[in-house]
Amino acid sequence: MVNLLWPLYEKLATILKKTGFTAIMIKSGMMHSEVKKTVLDNGLTVVTEHTPAFRSITLGIWVKMGSRFETKEEKGMAHFIEHMLFKGTASRTALQIASSLEELGGSLNAFTGKEETCFYIHTLDSHLKMSVEVLADMICNSLFRPDDIEIERQVVLEEIKSVKDTPDEYIFDIFQEKIFPGQPLGFPILGNPENVKSFDRAKLLDFWKKYYQPHNIVISVAGNVQHNSLVEFVKFYFNFSGGADKVEMYPAHAARNVHFKISEPVNQAHICIGNGAVSYYDENRFDLIALNIYLGGGLSSRLFQVLREELGFVYSVYSFLDFYKDTGVIGFYLGTDLKNQDKAINELYKELEKTVSQKLPEIKVNNLKEQIKGSFFLSMESTFKRMERLAKNEIYFNKFISVDELSISIKQINPDSINRTAVKYLNVDNLTSVIMSSGKVDA
Repeated sequence: MVNLLWPLYEKLATILKKTGFTAIMIKSGMMHSEVKKTVLDNGLTVVTEHTPAFRSITLGIWVKMGSRFETKEEKGMAHFIEHMLFKGTASRTALQIASSLEELGGSLNAFTGKEETCFYIHTLDSHLKMSVEVLADMICNSLFRPDDIEIERQVVLEEIKSVKDTPDEYIFDIFQEKIFPGQPLGFPILGNPENVKSFDRAKLLDFWKKYYQPHNIVISVAGNVQHNSLVEFVKFYFNFSGGADKVEMYPAHAARNVHFKISEPVNQAHICIGNGAVSYYDENRFDLIALNIYLGGGLSSRLFQVLREELGFVYSVYSFLDFYKDTGVIGFYLGTDLKNQDKAINELYKELEKTVSQKLPEIKVNNLKEQIKGSFFLSMESTFKRMERLAKNEIYFNKFISVDELSISIKQINPDSINRTAVKYLNVDNLTSVIMSSGKVDA
């Protein structure tokens, strides 16, 4: 039915877009949903995916500000601000913020990334108004009291220590720093102790007022949400004050063929090896997604089967992908006994060389495409994943990417395209590596 009405619907959508309002009807094999978008006069963007099969909603406030937009002096400030917005407003204490949704069976959380900061609530659909009110209060009316800043400074410093005490997490900060040396994209999201100790109320308020502005925010909601009601709540509760600075992005360039060994008192060697890759906007990202699944995407992946199951050289092995506005990263993590670290790296390189020199069989590529589709549709059973996808589509593409468009991109993956991508990004001569080891090997 949707396909038959699509030409008429496109005409209606074109008319609506001229008024600042857009809507897209999509239909999957699992459930029907409706996507709508409104851009308010102040520049704030509201996007929703109404899926009546759910009885819950996930509401996310996405600020287009992450660690890669910080200066050296601001390193860690986006993350610190994320913490401070939970510390209280003129009308709510920190406890009242935390309990406002939890007492209703919902949950409230946040995270800071390289290019965005997100505050989100998962709750019943009947609590939409309360959710908007609480998040708006946090985003627009936080107090930044000096005493709260001092307390949260200690919390963030403890968080930095915690990461350093977790080598299989800490190595990713080091790897990011080495693959993007001297660049904001290589900054650790948490910042460093020196910077965190230097943050004061004036600096934090200036940063908050500069970047927490309507033109820099996307509100994304997925689940059983009524778009028009949400828009009215947003208009009423989100009241901003401050500047209107545009976020400046510093171009990033990945280093190649550089290698670092770091001595730490660890019982295992922790290894990250990778290369710069494509951005969100490159169609080759789907070939990288396929390679990521093939090489290290699960228990049946090539690296897991060879390095762990056949050879027993590692306890943990997987691949990872990151996409950004202008670049990306594909990489591999190995956790291995100190005496096996060289053997594990050599076997990893052998598998990468095979992938570069030999095309994957058609049947394997078809299986990978099914895995990509399966992973996507399973994720759509989560309102959080739907909310996240909706927001990122808007932030990076300024539009909603339908299931049909996504299916076309997946369908185009083939042995030749995967091989071309492997040749470009998995050449072992170009890889950057970071090895964290004690340097001591037991006999």
